[in-house]
Amino acid sequence: MYRQISKLIIYNHTNKDSILSSLGHVFERFDKKEASPEQLRSEIYVQIRRLLEVSTKYGFDNNLWHNYLTYLMITDENPFSLTYEKAGKQEGTVNIFAINDFTVFKDLFDFDFSRIEAELGINCFSVISNYHAISKREQIYNKNVSEKVRALSAQIEQATDGEQVFNAVACFYRDYGVGMYGLNKAFRLEGDDSVTMRPITNMEPVNLDDLVGYELQKKALIENTEAFVHGRGANNVLLYGDSGTGKSTSIKAIVNKYYDSGLRMIEIYKHQFRYLSRIISEIKNRNYRFIIYMDDLSFEEQEIEYKYLKAIIEGGVETKPDNVLIYATSNRRHLIKETWKDRTDSEIDGDIHRSETIEEKMSLVNRFGLSIGYMKPSRNEFDDIVMELVKRNGDISMSREEILLEAHRWEMRNGGISGRTAQQFVNHLCGQKK
Repeated sequence: MYRQISKLIIYNHTNKDSILSSLGHVFERFDKKEASPEQLRSEIYVQIRRLLEVSTKYGFDNNLWHNYLTYLMITDENPFSLTYEKAGKQEGTVNIFAINDFTVFKDLFDFDFSRIEAELGINCFSVISNYHAISKREQIYNKNVSEKVRALSAQIEQATDGEQVFNAVACFYRDYGVGMYGLNKAFRLEGDDSVTMRPITNMEPVNLDDLVGYELQKKALIENTEAFVHGRGANNVLLYGDSGTGKSTSIKAIVNKYYDSGLRMIEIYKHQFRYLSRIISEIKNRNYRFIIYMDDLSFEEQEIEYKYLKAIIEGGVETKPDNVLIYATSNRRHLIKETWKDRTDSEIDGDIHRSETIEEKMSLVNRFGLSIGYMKPSRNEFDDIVMELVKRNGDISMSREEILLEAHRWEMRNGGISGRTAQQFVNHLCGQKK
């Protein structure tokens, strides 16, 4: 195995602590008789445990060794993979090196573990080559990664040489991209001083039909997002309005809807706004469309983070790239808290001049080209939402009158009329079913 690994060129910078590199080192010591069978068995079992952990995290199945090697190929960001992500299959000298590496990976796919198993009295490699996961519940792993890894792994298994592997992987890079941006829908920043982008692997699988009502709002959001993912002109979006009306759900659903079209989302909080320029620099040349998502956006009078946001949206020296938009939700129409002091206007020669403080605060919301209002539903709309959610959640042996009577009692005790309150009430009803 170590002999094959040494032949890699483009993919040779694989982490030296990776499972592949560690197993290669074990096989080298096995061939050179540099360790006892007991020690080699122990080291192999450590790597098998690591492989099982990765497989559980990403939902690998059937041949875990093949799944793991495939995962390495589709997450390795190198000059070859990034070029093919951006421009698709190209003619070039780099293809010679890539075919060499994919020939090596095909050899690793077909590696014969029988000799080491026989000499060390183990069968772990045979077991992981025909593995059946106990549970495939979606919340355990990132389904996007799992499905794509297993599909490409099956293609490579059928390949006869490195060139066929090259064609399969090149098509994958073109269709889905490479690395964490290619495999995941959404990301968040972690850390305070030195931030790192991390994928969100358990994003809620909501769709726009799950949000009852608000058809005009959803239509406006879809039209803007479709224009964006297809490279046409689109606006930054502010979703404002009452709490619990579906603003955040709409954005999550829009990302789920257009993920296959290359849409990705990065969630960011107020205290991280100073990193916006760094984030945009990292993603501006990738072959995806990014929504920078700011949930529950609002600023108190003394908070100045909104100035970072103003500069990024419009007005900075560097032009915001075409593959980035900002989508924000807020309970405040104007985002920044206003006071009566701000409204002290002055009258000169009969003309009313609005306070410069108000103009400063309004300038942020004006930089969102599209504002969509999500208002609290009326009593009749609330009733319709409740009954639609009851219908979707199965048979509840209560009459419409009984359900709505309980719903009205529930909303008076639990936050008032809203779609969120309706959903919470229906969750409660479903929990009471015997």
